[in-house]
Amino acid sequence: MGRFHRHPDGTVHSHEHDHDHDHEHDHRDVGDHSGYTETGTDRVVVLEKILGENDRIADSNRADLSGHGITTVNLMSSPGAGKTTLLARTIPALEGRARIGILEGDIATSLDADALTGLGAAVSLVNTDAGFGGECHLDAIMVRAGLARLPLDELDLLIIENVGNLVCPAEFDVGQDARAMVYAITEGEEKPLKYPVMFRTAEVVVVNKMDLLPHLDFDMGLFRENLARINPNATVIELSARTGEGLEPWVEWLAGVAGIGDSGSVAGEPGQ
Repeated sequence: MGRFHRHPDGTVHSHEHDHDHDHEHDHRDVGDHSGYTETGTDRVVVLEKILGENDRIADSNRADLSGHGITTVNLMSSPGAGKTTLLARTIPALEGRARIGILEGDIATSLDADALTGLGAAVSLVNTDAGFGGECHLDAIMVRAGLARLPLDELDLLIIENVGNLVCPAEFDVGQDARAMVYAITEGEEKPLKYPVMFRTAEVVVVNKMDLLPHLDFDMGLFRENLARINPNATVIELSARTGEGLEPWVEWLAGVAGIGDSGSVAGEPGQ
């Protein structure tokens, strides 16, 4: 079965590849799907309807969350980049300033949700293999299922920890107000060029594992140059989730997005 993706302008197309035989790829015009003479048009129409339904539910999620006064951040990354470790630092750092909910997305296991439980945030787990087909991303329907298990009346900020993947999570609106991504310096400087949709959709790129910099042959200047080619407006925050060094700018970015004041009140509202 082929896969599909959506471009930033909203257009959709699919890819159908059978890798069980030797063949050559002609990438002179990767947007040309005229070879699908029998099913190409139908496939695009079906995918547009699927994504249209996702976007409709995402709008409902956004409206419901906004109605509860909740700001929602969709946090994305590759597997192992450090999202969960970062959140384990973030939750205590915002104690007294915001009531936090975490919607934890994983294909399987409750390992990450368990790691965040008991730190001061309400946690809801969504396993995508449990009735959702084992998807490598969260979509709006999955998020809606997870929202039903959160005390929305008691939250100011919701962070959705998406499934670890550098492609699919960026293609689905889940009802967030902002998108952020965690990038680890162990991944290499070229990743913004190889996975442009993810880096292009992120408003902030958290560069993690900076404590490993002395031990790696990593060129931060080249990474920033590559990122600027894809997303010149992205905020870049360098930190180590393991040690906590550099955490404050990330916490303040979240506070700014959510309109959270220093005293623990949400901007424009009395303190809780």
